[in-house]
Amino acid sequence: MNVKTMLILLILALATIFALVCVLLTRGRAPSTCQHRPLEQEDSDDGQSLVFADLTPEEMAQVVRYLQGNLGVPLVDASRAKPSDNCIASIDVQVPAKAEVLRFLDGGGARPRREALAVLYFGSQPDPNVTEYVVGPLPTPAYHRDVTVQKYGGKVPYHRRPVTGKEYVDINTLIQRELRKAPRFLAACCESDGTDLVILTTAPRGFKSGDRTTWFVLFHGVAGTGYYLSPVGLEVLVEHGDLHVSRWWLRQVFYNGQYFASTRDLEDAFVANLLEVVRIEKPRAEAVLGSMRLRHQPGSPGPLQYEPQGPRYSIRDNRVTFQGWSITFGMNLNSGPRLFDIRYRGERIVYELSLQEALALYGSNCPGGMSTRYLDGSFGIGRFSYELVRGLDCPYTATYVDRHYLAESETPKTNQNSLCIFEHDAALPLRRHFSDSHSLYYGGLRKNTLVIRTISTLINYDYIWDFMFHGSGAVEVRVHATGYISSSFLHGRGTNYGNRVGPHTLGTMHLHHIHYKVDLDVDGQLNSLETQDMEYELVKDPWSMQNTIERPYLRRERLEREDEAAFPLNAPMPRYVSFASPKPNKWGHPRSYRIQISSFAGEHLPASSPMERSISWGRYQLAVTRRKEEEPTSTSIYNQNDPWTPTVAFADFIDNETITSEDLVAWISVGFLHVPHAEDVPNTVTVGNGVGFFLRPYNYFNEDPSVDSPDSVYFSGEEDAGACGANPLACLPPAAACAPHLPPFRYGGFLNL
Repeated sequence: MNVKTMLILLILALATIFALVCVLLTRGRAPSTCQHRPLEQEDSDDGQSLVFADLTPEEMAQVVRYLQGNLGVPLVDASRAKPSDNCIASIDVQVPAKAEVLRFLDGGGARPRREALAVLYFGSQPDPNVTEYVVGPLPTPAYHRDVTVQKYGGKVPYHRRPVTGKEYVDINTLIQRELRKAPRFLAACCESDGTDLVILTTAPRGFKSGDRTTWFVLFHGVAGTGYYLSPVGLEVLVEHGDLHVSRWWLRQVFYNGQYFASTRDLEDAFVANLLEVVRIEKPRAEAVLGSMRLRHQPGSPGPLQYEPQGPRYSIRDNRVTFQGWSITFGMNLNSGPRLFDIRYRGERIVYELSLQEALALYGSNCPGGMSTRYLDGSFGIGRFSYELVRGLDCPYTATYVDRHYLAESETPKTNQNSLCIFEHDAALPLRRHFSDSHSLYYGGLRKNTLVIRTISTLINYDYIWDFMFHGSGAVEVRVHATGYISSSFLHGRGTNYGNRVGPHTLGTMHLHHIHYKVDLDVDGQLNSLETQDMEYELVKDPWSMQNTIERPYLRRERLEREDEAAFPLNAPMPRYVSFASPKPNKWGHPRSYRIQISSFAGEHLPASSPMERSISWGRYQLAVTRRKEEEPTSTSIYNQNDPWTPTVAFADFIDNETITSEDLVAWISVGFLHVPHAEDVPNTVTVGNGVGFFLRPYNYFNEDPSVDSPDSVYFSGEEDAGACGANPLACLPPAAACAPHLPPFRYGGFLNL
């Protein structure tokens, strides 16, 4: 071996040793922690968004103290109040009138007074009623005024009040006392003495105004799993309208297709062998139908979304800003999430975007199921929006916000981390093009959206409420349903009303209808409603007159009155419906925002139903009305327990007023028919169970505003696409070569229960 060969081998050996040392040094080194880049402040609102802010716990406490000292009647804490007592049912913020707010936000006017809305139940009066007071000014209240007649045209009768937790406790006590009268039946049917059976309320409560009579469905209760899939076939009708709990009574009993006057009659029929009993084994926790307990050990973690340089959105108080967007967010105790003063590039597009109501209407051959029409606002969509689970309900690194409420108590409560905000990479281009003709280039933009989310658990169902803001200037609103289906005991021709999903369980068909209010202000408050759709016209070919061609053309129409702008549910409507400004864009078209609905709703309750007017908003997939301060919501929490004489009937909003160059509101219904099936056990999945709508710019801009996004990508065939300076995607490897700082996982969602 000559010297030259030895030198070459030595150099190769040294290079190999150096490479191995580098690998060993870097292998054990953890990536650096991602460093947050400070955000450029997009704009400053100087606390203006606080004009919409939810009440703080301190403000709620001040209102409670004021009411206790200034109403002149004794108030009992609602958590222990009897129907014959006076109590504070709830306290929420009273949002100021729009004209006042706009003078403050846009005209340099005075900040509107901050006030609260207090709902009180007066049971200890000659004429028991529900009264609503506006209390102010906050933070130090000095006055209150009764606004009940102003809002509703009269007093709110006491029987319309929502059922309190204390009332449910007293009802359960009554049912347990009555069950003890049928011990042999319960032992035979359910391997139970009644104490381990769980009751589920239905609603509404009767057949006419003044009724307060409720069917309760009984289920086997198993700790750690949903009882909703384990009906035992027993349902009871409770009369609980009297002010004195001692006068409540069990009015009727249903079991396996038969009706009885009392549990004692049920027991007598069983003893006399006149009853067909279906024996149901007491379920075991490890094998109960619908258990969500783990069946396998956890595997490796899935993909994780994180921001290498920190969040690109900014939150201050109740306002979030993101790439030209500015949104003020809040939560109504009853109706749930609501947004105000939504702006893009400094221009207000939406004054108010709020959830109004969620209806679940069931079918069954059991009395509880067939009579159920839940109006979830009366239970409390906002109140029951609990803490979100980090990394599952929302991305692990999302920003989590606490929400406070006061209901059925004199003490404010907090649902911590119950609203989340995050930027979402949809793994889909917002726009893109690959050019393979004339010139070679690629241009595109990732679809990144800002998401505001909360999730409400309303008995068995969980509703995921999303509000998304796109780089194209579009707003997307979406709701997904998950959680447990409700069920009936399977008997007779039960499968006419759903599918069998367990040994004795009928998954009952139902529809979900959701209603939203959208107060659009497109380039100002005064808008008109325009529709566009296509038709075909048969014309002779100009270049070949002996031939004809079917040519599509655009049919444009401006709707003049509210009746024209009320589009019935599931009926054809124009494909393009837009709120139009009188001001044109660069190309001469009215600056507009289009409403695009994505829904597959079930059929609305027939107009002949005596309770239809209480949910008359469901007649329409879209209705556009003139905005009125005295029409703030499409429904009322009092409609649930008296749908026969609704406190608020949306149908009355549509009275054929002119809607040309007016301040307009769009009322949007979305929903779906759900026929439960085997795959709804243990839970309904969100796949395919999402509906919603878009608010999309339509000639509002002169071009797609996303072209200004700093995330845009463009490179040509002559450029080096791997150069960071030419292509932002090429900058990702070094920018993302860090580990996100993940806070420890904690959960306190059970603390307030």
